[in-house]
Amino acid sequence: MHLLIGSVVYVEALALFDEHRAAGRELVIVSSSSEHVVRPIGELLNVDHVIATRMVVVDGKYTGEIEFYAHGEQKAEAVREFAAERGYDLEQCWAYGDSTTDQAMLEAVGNPAAVNPDKKLRQLAEDSGWPVLEFQKKVRVRPWHRPHPGKAAVYALVGVAALGSGLAWAARRRRR
Repeated sequence: MHLLIGSVVYVEALALFDEHRAAGRELVIVSSSSEHVVRPIGELLNVDHVIATRMVVVDGKYTGEIEFYAHGEQKAEAVREFAAERGYDLEQCWAYGDSTTDQAMLEAVGNPAAVNPDKKLRQLAEDSGWPVLEFQKKVRVRPWHRPHPGKAAVYALVGVAALGSGLAWAARRRRR
């Protein structure tokens, strides 16, 4: 599993993780992949939360049914619910997506960016004035090389397109 993960993590994504951590934000991976696949990746990368597709499991076995599909508008709705539960202002959030299936989530935040986007998302980003980031340098990440998150009074959320199908988003906590 670690070799597979290492082949798809971009150095530029890890740099974004570091920037968001330095600003006191929490990291959140939002992915349409199965939670059982994404959660270990999140742990390896030391992210704070994972929002991913959940499969129905009965008596320790997959039933073949999907409890929650983190895709398209459902992904955006999950992000909105997550932010509301934690008091995050989505206008102060960052999101990174690589596919038009991330459009609703990207539109839900104040700071969207396309990362290695497909053709349609690239056009949407250009039309919307969103940054288009090109990640190229891959790195192997091992458990003993996990980044250490900084603790700060202000928290935020980040999801990242660093994992290919995954994506990232960040939010600054509202002052109460």
